[in-house]
Amino acid sequence: MAEAGLGARAQWRALDSAQRNVVAASFLGWMLDAFDYFLLVFVVHDIAQEFGASVVDVTLAMLLTLAMRPLGALIFGILADRYGRRPILMIDIVLYSVIELASAFAPSLAMLLILRALFGVAMGGEWGVGASLTMESIPAKSRGLVSGLLQEGYAAGYLLAALVFFALYPLIGWRGMFVAGAAPALLVLFIRARVPESPVWQAGVRAGVHKAGRIWHAIAGNWRRFLYAIVLMTAFNFFSHGTQDLYPTFLREQRGLSSNAVGLIAVVYNVGALIGGIFFGTLSQRLGRRRTIVLAALLAIPMVPLWAFSATPVLIAVGAFLIQFMVQGAWGVVPAHLNELSPPTVRGTFPGFTYQLGNLLAAGNATIQAQIAAQHGGNYAIALAGTAIIVALVLAVLAGFGPEAREISFEDTAAEEGAPSG
Repeated sequence: MAEAGLGARAQWRALDSAQRNVVAASFLGWMLDAFDYFLLVFVVHDIAQEFGASVVDVTLAMLLTLAMRPLGALIFGILADRYGRRPILMIDIVLYSVIELASAFAPSLAMLLILRALFGVAMGGEWGVGASLTMESIPAKSRGLVSGLLQEGYAAGYLLAALVFFALYPLIGWRGMFVAGAAPALLVLFIRARVPESPVWQAGVRAGVHKAGRIWHAIAGNWRRFLYAIVLMTAFNFFSHGTQDLYPTFLREQRGLSSNAVGLIAVVYNVGALIGGIFFGTLSQRLGRRRTIVLAALLAIPMVPLWAFSATPVLIAVGAFLIQFMVQGAWGVVPAHLNELSPPTVRGTFPGFTYQLGNLLAAGNATIQAQIAAQHGGNYAIALAGTAIIVALVLAVLAGFGPEAREISFEDTAAEEGAPSG
């Protein structure tokens, strides 16, 4: 592949203005989806106090959100394969924005849990639809950079949540944070005006391949790859959520840091995540998807002591920056990798559905880590460090021995019934 080694600048220059609009819309959609999710992780302590519950009780909101994401990925993915990526993406963004706003007015913890479960359905739909729209709209030689950029919409959302927490939380409280989370609905105006439909999906329409039930046919014909993707994404989700979801709680409760300090540290480690995702995503165009994931996962392990056991805010921030550089570096490869592994006629469903099924299997992460910490006298560092090291090793093995389809042509396979299993 002569163009596999293109650098970030060349990969970006290969995109025309319409393709850049698609990338921007999908990046912003995932960023604002993640922003709405991560607002919760900064206010777990406050919600527990208001409703007279424990931290473990409130982490059930995270569990329910993660657990419901596969349902959303399946529903919105099937709709996107049948009716187009663009209109379904707009519907999904409006839905998760409305539910986020409703969360601000939850009268009880039970109602908040219900709303966060519904939010999970909408959140689960965004990634797969946005990723397929993007990957099908850009040239193969740009997938590495765009994959890293698209996935780090997640880190950018966490960064935005951290900035809102740092700047506005003392003024608006936890309920006001959720009100701010309704803003993503405005993105629909940009998508409607500037973002075209996937040309690969349109080619499929002309070929008559977008029919009901196609996902089940594709799963049956590619079950080994389907199961592999689920297991891989389970490890990926333990890797990210295991190093992120309870980290603000760890900093506040175990390290005794103020809300401002926690917000600043979160900004630092999300900057690391952004840089890492784009760096390793771009690198995967030259090094390959599997080897890049293995490299990033293994490099995270030496960062664990600094990240989990440092005593001063400066060292904590350095460790957090470095580990998220590696964690989200590995994640930066995922959009391209899953879309390339997907059967072509269900690319709106397969990547998002397998991703979110992995999320389902990892959904208990925050609750498990909180329970481990409670069993060790409130020592979150042990739970965080153990999760990071074990999962990094598992992820490296799974990625290293799995399949890869770097730069496969989506256009040439648009009318096929399915990709070969393997």
